[in-house]
Amino acid sequence: MVHGILGHRKNMSSFAKMLVEGFPSWQVLLVDLRCHGESARLPSRPGGPHSVASAAGDVLGLLRRLRLFPRVLIGHSFGGKVVMSMVQQFNQRLPRPVQVWVLDSLPGQVRAGGGIDGPDHPGQLIELLRSLPQPLASRNEVIDTVVRAGFSPHIARWVVTNIRPVDSSGKLGWTFDLDGIAELYRSYETTELWSLLQQPPQGLTLDFVKAERSSFRWGGSDEAAITGAGHGVHLLRDAGHWVHADNPLGLYDIIAPSFGGESDLKQRRSAALRH
Repeated sequence: MVHGILGHRKNMSSFAKMLVEGFPSWQVLLVDLRCHGESARLPSRPGGPHSVASAAGDVLGLLRRLRLFPRVLIGHSFGGKVVMSMVQQFNQRLPRPVQVWVLDSLPGQVRAGGGIDGPDHPGQLIELLRSLPQPLASRNEVIDTVVRAGFSPHIARWVVTNIRPVDSSGKLGWTFDLDGIAELYRSYETTELWSLLQQPPQGLTLDFVKAERSSFRWGGSDEAAITGAGHGVHLLRDAGHWVHADNPLGLYDIIAPSFGGESDLKQRRSAALRH
């Protein structure tokens, strides 16, 4: 399960726990992509170029070291392109059949305008964060600065989850590499993966989740191009771009069949309470 730009693996942890609760025989692997979270602090962290393809290569390298390959790959936003690139790098020979879920992202160029890319355009947010003097004064001051720049309060609060003390004096800094992230986001904007949909490797099942309140990402021909190539598009009601946080139960219901069943999570929780 792969997070989006400016995120970290903990962003996906609540939804991962929900999946394991519904399907206890499954395990979920969460990763911090290059330039993010703990990966940004590794002494042997990878150098550039920082791109969708190189981030995908990192995850594939981890899977090779662990000697496993997942049956299901789930990626949110930037992470959606990462999981598609992972599959594409195998060309026509997947290690095993795999289901890929792309959450509120598209195979082609990212188009700004409307929805989250209005006041909360990630590229503009990255540049604002890069402009802040280091060390950071306080989490509250960063929140105020981000909101004054026109970003929404919930985005400002989310961003400061990536702040940590950088030394024993309590000075604060970012957990991520903002210069590297800026390069990753530029790659995300321009990376084209439509060829994967048009010539998918044998054994690939590919589905997209479209957030009801993120329709700006979907041009008039995008959905038709995806379904016309034989892949699925699923509308998640009552959700903005952060699908796994806005409507986790709805997302669970869409994805659950990929795990070999239609586990009713509400029923399972009710049964657990009775016992």
